[in-house]
Amino acid sequence: MTKIGIDVGGTNTDALLLDGRTVRAAVKTATTADVTGGIAEALRQVLASPGVDRRAIEAVIIGTTHFTNAVVARQGLRPVAAVRACLPASAAILPFADWPDDLRAVTRAGHHLLAGGHEYDGRPIAPFDAEGMVRAARAIAASGIDAVAVSAVFSPLNPACEEEAARILRDVAPGIDVTLSHRLGRLGLMERENVAILNSALMGLARHTTAAFASALRDSGIEAPLYLTQNDGTIMSEAHAAAFPVYSFASGPTNSMRGAAFLSGIADAIVVDVGGTTTDVGCLRRGFPNEANNIVHIGGVRTNFRMPDVLSIGLGGGSIVDPASGAIGPKSVGFELTRRARIFGGDVLTATDVAVAAGLVALGDASRVADLDPGFVRTTVAAMHAMVADAVDRMKLDGRPTPLIAVGGGAFLIPDDVPGISQVVKVPHRAVANAVGAAIAQVSGEVDRIFRDLPREEAIARARAEAIDQAIAAGAEPASIQVVDVEDLPLAYLAGNTLRTRVRVVGDIARPAPRMEAPSHGNHAD
Repeated sequence: MTKIGIDVGGTNTDALLLDGRTVRAAVKTATTADVTGGIAEALRQVLASPGVDRRAIEAVIIGTTHFTNAVVARQGLRPVAAVRACLPASAAILPFADWPDDLRAVTRAGHHLLAGGHEYDGRPIAPFDAEGMVRAARAIAASGIDAVAVSAVFSPLNPACEEEAARILRDVAPGIDVTLSHRLGRLGLMERENVAILNSALMGLARHTTAAFASALRDSGIEAPLYLTQNDGTIMSEAHAAAFPVYSFASGPTNSMRGAAFLSGIADAIVVDVGGTTTDVGCLRRGFPNEANNIVHIGGVRTNFRMPDVLSIGLGGGSIVDPASGAIGPKSVGFELTRRARIFGGDVLTATDVAVAAGLVALGDASRVADLDPGFVRTTVAAMHAMVADAVDRMKLDGRPTPLIAVGGGAFLIPDDVPGISQVVKVPHRAVANAVGAAIAQVSGEVDRIFRDLPREEAIARARAEAIDQAIAAGAEPASIQVVDVEDLPLAYLAGNTLRTRVRVVGDIARPAPRMEAPSHGNHAD
C-alpha cells in the first residue's frame, strides 16, 4: 500500500512516501505558524521527487501537535459549560477547580450540577434530574455557549446519565458540541471531567484544522482519504479527529516510537527522539509505546485518559546555549533554527552549533563556530550527554541492559555509549522517523469494560469480539487484525464476580480505504 506520512512538530514538518516497507521519498521542512503552510510545502516536495505517482497514493496520514500546543499556549480554545450529574454527592469540588488560572479564564463558561450518577456498584445515587437538565440546556443555549462537557459519577460503569443529558442538550440546543466523559476518561471523576472539558474546548479548532488539512491535500491533487494519528499509534478519520481532538495529544512521540520500531526491526527498546525543542524518551513494548498508568498533566490540567508514558526534557537541536554559563535550554529557537543558529548565519548559540563544533555532525558553515573554546565545547557536549543518560535511566522499566533506538533530526546529540544500554541503534531515515510512524499507523479497536457474573475467559472473548468489530467498522482489513493488548482486573470491591477487561486490537487500512465515521463507543468502561 502506498501512503504519505506527515508529522508536524514544533520545529519541523516531516513527510515521506512509503511504498509497502520501502521509503521512496522523504523531506524535512520548517513548520509554519499556520501549520498547513508547512504541510503544503512538505507535500509539494514529496510529490516532486522522481518516480512519484500521486494517483497511486492510497492514504495520507498526519500527526500533529497542534491541539496540544493550543492548550499549552491557551490559544484557539472555546469557553465550555460543564454539566455534572452528581447530587447529592460529589459537589464539594466544582468543575475547573484545579485548573491553572490563565487556562480557566479562557475555557470556563459556568457549570451545572444535577441529581444523578451511580455508586461504585452500579446503584443510582439518585434519579437523574431530567427537568433540571432541560433548564440547564435552555440557560446554556441562551448564553450563546456552543460547547458542553458532560460528566457523571461512575459513568464508565453506567453512562446512562451522561447519554440522557446529551439527548436533552441536542433536543433543546441543536448543533451544540457535546463531549461525554465516559467516552474519553477512566475512573476518577475530576480527571475524567477535565478531559471532557479540554476536548469540548478544542472541537471548533479541530474542525477548522482538519478541514485545512483536507484542503491542502486537494490543492496538491491528492484524492486519497485523510487520517490523523492517535496517541496509541493508530489512526482516526477526519470526523473522529474533529469529535475527539484530545486523542492526538502526544501523538508526535508515539509516531517517533512506532517509526523507530519499524526502521530498526526492534520491538522492545528505549526510544530517544531528539527534535528541535525537546528530547522525548519512551519505552517500546511489542512495537507500541508503553502506556502511562498514572495521572498525566496536559497544560497544567490533571487527566486520566490513555497516554503514552513519555518523558520530555528541554534538549533539542534548537536549544539555546548560554556561552557564559554553559546552561542548555529549555528555551529553543524552534523552527527558526536555520535562520538564528550561528552555523546558518544567525547570532544565537544552539546545541546544533556546539555539535558542529565538536564534529558530531556536518551542517551549515562550521567556520562560524570555530572560535568556540574547545574546553567549553567538550563540557557542553558532556552535559548534553548526561541529560540524555539521566532521562533514559528514569524511563527504564528494569535494570537489564536494553537497546536504545536514536531518532529525530537531533539524533547526533545522543552518545554512542549510554549507561544501562546494550547498544545504541541509529537507523536510516531516523530524522523522519516520526513521519514513518505516521505512515505505518494502523486502525484500532479497543474495549475497556466492566463485566459481571461471567467467567474470565468469556469476558475476555466478548471484549475481543467487540474490539475486532470496532476495528472493522473503523476501516481495518479483517484478515490483518491482531490482538496487541489484553488486561483483566478483578474488582474486589464490587459484589459478585466482577471483572474489568481491556482488549486492544489493530489492523491494516483496508483496500479501498473507507471513509470512517466517529464511533458510537456504546457502554464502554474507562
